[in-house]
Amino acid sequence: MSFDREQVLQDAAALLARRATASMDEIAKAAGVSRATLHRHFPRRDVLVRALGALGIEQVEECLNAARIEEGDPVAAVRRLIDEAMPVATFLGFLYGENQLYDLPETEAGWTRIGARVEELFSRGQEQGLFRYDLSPAWLGEALYALVAASGWSVQDGRIAARDAGRMVSELLLGGMLRSTS
Repeated sequence: MSFDREQVLQDAAALLARRATASMDEIAKAAGVSRATLHRHFPRRDVLVRALGALGIEQVEECLNAARIEEGDPVAAVRRLIDEAMPVATFLGFLYGENQLYDLPETEAGWTRIGARVEELFSRGQEQGLFRYDLSPAWLGEALYALVAASGWSVQDGRIAARDAGRMVSELLLGGMLRSTS
């Protein structure tokens, strides 16, 4: 039987998003591989978490690309981005809590690229007079990440319905960042 690294990472992400403290044995079981096989490819938990960090960067960049955040109205672009992020919100919530990932040289460049694109979207909205000027683009990005992560956790825990999560994130984020027209 061949080892499907991508599938193992997806299965590990799904489990760790629900149970961040799952053991390597539990991860192997969830991925349908033996403990020995998992350890051969990911000898320690930190190696697995680093691979998950790389997968997270890839998924977020796919969300950014699919949302076409550089195109059109910034408000519509924020809504598109949130909609694209919802299917991976729980996994992003797991990554958001893995502080060790943000200090690693191999992932820092990816998170920096992502941050720059998101901040540019918020800057564009400010330049067009749509978003509040007193909230920095960096802060708006952090608020976006935190709300997407929180929605993933809330869906996972059954506190909100998955079908409502994107709308709730959009309404709360945009409601706080749009400039008042009065």
